[in-house]
Amino acid sequence: MKAMQTLKIKAETALGSLDLTYSGRNAWALSKLIDAGEKGCTPIDTPGPRWSGYVHNLRADGLDIETVTERHGGPYKGTHARYVLRSPVMVISRSMPESKPHG
Repeated sequence: MKAMQTLKIKAETALGSLDLTYSGRNAWALSKLIDAGEKGCTPIDTPGPRWSGYVHNLRADGLDIETVTERHGGPYKGTHARYVLRSPVMVISRSMPESKPHG
């Protein structure tokens, strides 16, 4: 079985203070949102297979994540979402899986 990233945070939310632990893609998405700050993340500049799903999961735990709808041009012009973490969070610990040599 493959090791996953784990992220433990303390978050201040409308519901009060929460201690949360995430692993795998939810940890990855939250980590990207924390690192992006006010700039936020889009599936265009931070590709991930299911951004809307990760944001849904994080919101279900009480994290405030704003969705900003933005227009884009190009051959497939339309709109995309920018996700911005609005809950103040403090990272308690962050662990990354150890990479194993191939072969």
